[in-house]
Amino acid sequence: MQTELSASMMCANFGNLEKEIKLLEDGGIDSFHIDIMDGQFVPNFCMGIQDLKCIRKLTNKPVEAHLMIKRPLSYLKVFIESGVNVIYVHPEADYQPATTLQAIINAGITPGIAVNPGTSFENVSELLFLAKRVLVMSVNPGNAGQVFLPYIGQKLNKFLNVRKERDIEVYWDGACSEDKIKTYAPKGVKGFVLGTTILFGKEKSYKNILQDVREYCL
Repeated sequence: MQTELSASMMCANFGNLEKEIKLLEDGGIDSFHIDIMDGQFVPNFCMGIQDLKCIRKLTNKPVEAHLMIKRPLSYLKVFIESGVNVIYVHPEADYQPATTLQAIINAGITPGIAVNPGTSFENVSELLFLAKRVLVMSVNPGNAGQVFLPYIGQKLNKFLNVRKERDIEVYWDGACSEDKIKTYAPKGVKGFVLGTTILFGKEKSYKNILQDVREYCL
């Protein structure tokens, strides 16, 4: 099955967002990944609900909301109503992550958990009975362009080992480079969130870059 490639839109050119989305679509991107940051759970502000709604209107492709915010259940309604296809929440930011995941399920949206580098597989294993996706963060969330943390590979393998038993798919977010894709796509990572490491701010076109990335996944 084809590996899913998602564009990390916090890295996109907002000078002409409509053109940027069209170029990514023409290049073969599978989905759009929207990072929502509150300046509290992570030390940065990033995209907001208006950015999310704008991108949702500009594309028919799947849109993922990655909520890097405290108490996501309190704000879940606005994201559900925005028309997203997937919502990732951080268990570290939520008093009752199982309740939040169930609310996402009840809304007919694919539920996912995003796991920080410092959070172990064991700390979130029970949530895999509810989540359909696990977004493994290979960098500390909050800023683009960070360096890969090498111990993440061992943790990612633990999620891969139970993906069939728990009926989950495993995704990679952060410092997503050619060598990481070549190593982990064959191991079973379902998709990669592409940012400044490999997709944005390069001299090559999105189409040529995504064609190359597809070959890395083989």
